Amino acid sequence: MKIKLLLAFTLLLTTLVYGQAEHAISETQRSILLEKTKDFPENTEFSIAFIKNGEVTYYGAKRTDDTLAYSDNSDHLFEIGSITKVFTSTLLAELVSENELELNTPIQVYFDFPISNKEITVLQLANHTSGLPRLPSNLYLDMVDQSNPYKEYSKRDLETYLTEELVLDNEPGTNYEYSNVGAGILGYLLEVHTGLTYEELLKKYVLSKYDMTNTTTSIDAINSDLVEGLDSEGNTTSNWNLNALVGAGGIISNVKDLSKFAFQQFDAENKGLELTRKSTFEIPEYRMEVGLAWNIIKPDAEHTWYMHNGGTGGYSSIMALDTESKNGVIILSNVSSFNMNARNIDQLCLGLMQTQY
Repeated sequence: MKIKLLLAFTLLLTTLVYGQAEHAISETQRSILLEKTKDFPENTEFSIAFIKNGEVTYYGAKRTDDTLAYSDNSDHLFEIGSITKVFTSTLLAELVSENELELNTPIQVYFDFPISNKEITVLQLANHTSGLPRLPSNLYLDMVDQSNPYKEYSKRDLETYLTEELVLDNEPGTNYEYSNVGAGILGYLLEVHTGLTYEELLKKYVLSKYDMTNTTTSIDAINSDLVEGLDSEGNTTSNWNLNALVGAGGIISNVKDLSKFAFQQFDAENKGLELTRKSTFEIPEYRMEVGLAWNIIKPDAEHTWYMHNGGTGGYSSIMALDTESKNGVIILSNVSSFNMNARNIDQLCLGLMQTQY
């Protein structure tokens, strides 16, 4: 089995043809790919964008019968999970640039209903320092459809949480605590303030500007192939409807569209995107800083990486960019975030990023 897999992988990864450009897979990359994907279940598919010196090539594969078969899947769609938070913060940055919002303003200013804690600011929602827990207390995970746990969580539920149940774990602005509900609240705040839906905001400020024609929050709007998500056991599972928490993880996309978004990060004149990457909080225990959703790490003294990963019941994803070197790696997969090997996707990305220099 292992010999068969190794031979198939060697044949598969020797070269990758994209357009007229040949992308050679190095021995180091081949070794990393083999090691980090060998334990994925049958029908696992992953799609990778390699960005080096401002140029992109694509690679895709699907695991079948203990081998990895090449898959031309750069157009194929995956749930990107929490990478959505980067887009939510991008929408925020665009509105800040238009003087529609201010980062340090309490969120109560932008809502017409009372909030039980009025000290949380817009910035704190974006950089996970609001003190909010990971999920709202009125989302009862033991009572919902486990294959699509957020689909019934409505905007009314979110307002009830804000007005009646909001209890903070920390004083706002003092600690980093990753919060899906915080990002969801930020997405809802943007909707309330502008009168536009999250999807409409996404189209106006990101998708239309950067020609991202296959990115959406609506599964009904998909006009390209959607890769089926797999659960933790490798069985086909439902797609997630994030409903009121769409800003936390509701986007569907492909590596081609995400590469377009990545290239915009390399544009020094794009002040909105630059704002999202500006450090807003230091987290010494993680050796990390956070911008507006972006995690900022320094793998060595010479480089800075902007990163975010994501996961849903049927998918795992990650994006890492070095805006100075114009390098990056984007990985989309149908490995469930609940799969015991899901973190291999993160490790795969980190390993491949090191090979881009």
